[in-house]
Amino acid sequence: MSQKLAHSGPHNWPLPSSRVQELLRQGAEIALNAPAEWLLELDQASLAADMVLTDPVLLAAARRINRSGLIHWAAANMENPGTPVPRYISADMLSSARELVRRDATDLMFSAARSSQSAAWQRWMDIAFSLTKDPQELRELLEVSALSIAAFIDVNMEGISEFMRAEREERVRGTHADRRELVTLIVEGTAISAQQVSRRLGYTLEQTHHAAVIWSEEPDTELGGLEKAAEALARCADTRQSLAVMANTATLWVWVHGGQPVDLATLQRIVKVLPGVRMAVASAGAGTEGFRHAHLDALATQRLLGRLQAGTGVVHADNMRLVSSLTQHMESAQQFITHTLGGLATADERLRQALYTFLETGCNATEAAKKLHTHRNTLLRRLERAEDLLPRPLPQYRVHVAAALEVLRWTSGERL
Repeated sequence: MSQKLAHSGPHNWPLPSSRVQELLRQGAEIALNAPAEWLLELDQASLAADMVLTDPVLLAAARRINRSGLIHWAAANMENPGTPVPRYISADMLSSARELVRRDATDLMFSAARSSQSAAWQRWMDIAFSLTKDPQELRELLEVSALSIAAFIDVNMEGISEFMRAEREERVRGTHADRRELVTLIVEGTAISAQQVSRRLGYTLEQTHHAAVIWSEEPDTELGGLEKAAEALARCADTRQSLAVMANTATLWVWVHGGQPVDLATLQRIVKVLPGVRMAVASAGAGTEGFRHAHLDALATQRLLGRLQAGTGVVHADNMRLVSSLTQHMESAQQFITHTLGGLATADERLRQALYTFLETGCNATEAAKKLHTHRNTLLRRLERAEDLLPRPLPQYRVHVAAALEVLRWTSGERL
């Protein structure tokens, strides 16, 4: 360590020279206003685990963890450059740690932290080299920065480790964990007695089922909002037979009797007013297998929505099967859209909306205009302009065009 770091602060922490303190403050200010591509690099480094990438709740929390950690470290170094940064453990960190304990994947939290540290260090070196060309200043700046970042990560991970140990002990004692694990056995296809499990769950397996995954990607999610959505699902399926299991602090797994179809339109209106609440619904056959497959379909739909970063409130799995198939490879999906829609893919959204609704209503212009709350002549003009932008005649390629518009609807964030 350089001689300039020889003098020490509290607990033998080496303090930098006044010049390097000022450089640290300047660098922290740059980091505090990091551009979007830097944050994206942090996310990509820390989200390499498949378990995180397939769960939109964990994915959203991980992004917030990266940003809040960066803000805390940078703000601390702006205020007191070069001094130890206090421990920072957010609600998102605790929520994610709890979920990883449940999945027996606690190492992911620590590997993600180290990956983020590595990515942040690469960007911090860029900042450091932009602040000074003096070799001694640069050496001292990098030494104290490396110590500060590593110590900040270590003290946070120590706190998370303590929390995870306590969480494991609580799960061993908790009765809710037993219900969660029981449902997991069913979903994993374990041979069980349907009657015995039904008694323990208070929900009959030997019936038809609708299933839903209800979640929120917002911080400080309140369970009450998720529970209201679960109650709405039961009402819209015209049943009182339901089972709700807390999968994590921001996710409910729900099953209801599937004797009647779900009134999806009403359910969408109810959930729309519940802040941040989202729902993936699926229907399946009867019995234990129906219970299992309905849940797996709902879970796959949730993960698809997370991958597409789609923000719709309520989605039924049946409406996403085509999109799921066509977006397995996003590059191919984009090529299909461009090839099929031509200039329409980037034209006025109202033109795509008009054509999508026209095709959705069986090419009934009157019905489409009514659904869009627009005059029929206005719709016809938009349809004509939309067809002019297509690279091939619509009558011969209606199915292809409808499929391309449907995929674009979910990949672009448009709600045609």
